[in-house]
Amino acid sequence: MVKENSNRQCRSARRWFIHTALSYLGRPYIWGGDDPSGFDCSGLVVECLKSIGLIREDRDLTANGLWNLFADKEITVPAEGALLFSISNNRAVHVVICLDEFYQIGAGGGDSGVTSETEAWRSNAFVKIRPVKYAKGRYRLVDPFNSDD
Repeated sequence: MVKENSNRQCRSARRWFIHTALSYLGRPYIWGGDDPSGFDCSGLVVECLKSIGLIREDRDLTANGLWNLFADKEITVPAEGALLFSISNNRAVHVVICLDEFYQIGAGGGDSGVTSETEAWRSNAFVKIRPVKYAKGRYRLVDPFNSDD
């Protein structure tokens, strides 16, 4: 019974994680942003993880910080709620959330020069859904919901 409740709670957390990410669809990409006024890639993921209690409220992590936190939960196939990291020079430089094996949601399209909502719209930088197959270069996947229980 305990295992069944744990599995149900994990499924529920995945659903709320995805639901939270989708609620930010269309919000602008802002470099260093970590709230609904504008998110960068890791700011969006961290906010969604906080919403379900998977990381502490006082944590603020970059894409590479998230990779380091969850690297021991690596998977090989995109799945609902998995995090997809773009890797460059052995560091995670971008992170998105897999909606399923085919689609991802993430804050993207901008860079360190996008510091306002006006610049975000000019750069076509916002929280958007894209096919997983659009992931550029080398990437790795983790499932932050995996546990050894």
